[in-house]
Amino acid sequence: MKKTLLLTSLLALSLGVSAQDNHGYGANDTKFKSLAEEVAKLQKHNDMFNVYFNYAASAQVQSDADHKWSTNFENKQLRLEIKGNLTDKLYYRFRHRLNKSNAAKSGDNFAKATDIMMVGYKFSDKFKLEGGKMCQTWGGFEFDENPMYIYEFSDMVGTMDNYMAGVAATIKPVPTQEFVFEVTNSHNEKFGEVYGNGSVAVEGNATSSRPLEASRNPLTYIVNWNGSFFGNKLQTRWSWGLQGEARHKYSRLLFLGQQLNLSKLQIYFDYMGEFDGLDRLGIVSNELSGLVSAPSLANVWMSDVHYNSFVTKLNWQFAPQWNLMLKGMYETASATKVEQFKNYRESYGYVGSVEYYPVKSQDLRVFLAYIGRKVSYTAKSGLDKYNTNRIELGIKYRIKAY
Repeated sequence: MKKTLLLTSLLALSLGVSAQDNHGYGANDTKFKSLAEEVAKLQKHNDMFNVYFNYAASAQVQSDADHKWSTNFENKQLRLEIKGNLTDKLYYRFRHRLNKSNAAKSGDNFAKATDIMMVGYKFSDKFKLEGGKMCQTWGGFEFDENPMYIYEFSDMVGTMDNYMAGVAATIKPVPTQEFVFEVTNSHNEKFGEVYGNGSVAVEGNATSSRPLEASRNPLTYIVNWNGSFFGNKLQTRWSWGLQGEARHKYSRLLFLGQQLNLSKLQIYFDYMGEFDGLDRLGIVSNELSGLVSAPSLANVWMSDVHYNSFVTKLNWQFAPQWNLMLKGMYETASATKVEQFKNYRESYGYVGSVEYYPVKSQDLRVFLAYIGRKVSYTAKSGLDKYNTNRIELGIKYRIKAY
């Protein structure tokens, strides 16, 4: 059964490549046949080759900002993941979204669809190095969770762009304390693709702006601490980082995540703060660019933007094979140098779900969930508040295919 699943996935991937690139190998190509035959002979004697499909889908009923209700089916997640340990020191991991564009980006020559393609070397139990495209180590428990399990991200994490090419060094002086030092690109694309040609930054007040210039070193620097206390009952995920956005424009991020981890109850609380010399997330710029004075046809970005995000989540295994999940989010946004738009935005999010695990040996859950969002603005901003609602019935399945 495992060989059949693996061969099916290889066949599907090869057909997809063939349809997009005449230089790919189709299902009838002798090279593909040879690969398929060799894979079919593989025996699971080690941990060198593990294949997963991360899949989530649901039927949805939702109301938009205009309070109009609609229904649809949605495939929320489909990610292929392959990972393994080649030796007791050398390991690798690959994760790719099968429902996203495969076009390579100008900065790192990887597609956005490729989340992770990295290799690592474990020198000892206390030190390892990793390189390639990887998830930045921002910390916080919402950020650290497998995206397949998230019903609704906070505005901040949901808007972040965090799969980047770079290197990371991990030091573990004692088994319960880990420190990560990471340097990556700030973006997958070059400056012109991110901020647009002819872009300007609004500075000081709503009537002044200046042209943006590309940074000479568009890199991200992160220091991360992961701690474990009281027999893993209390965990921390803290980090601080600096990102180069444009010439003399930087983004600074602080993540403080802590989790209580009991046998049948887990609850975390995250604080995330982003202090942008140039609005990296783009939420404020998208909402305010039409309300400030700037050259016509210019791409307008706000300077001196501050985001705050507070997220808490509870999981309670109240009965065998059942889980109750509750999540709350409160977030603010501010254009700190423009009096009209200081602390102008508040966002609330609330999620609740009941999950049933029908097969004990499988990471399969059937769920019924409610997701609500509410966004309000100060009167002087001139923007109108809105709220949305969504009900989902679906499945989430991390399929161990090989």
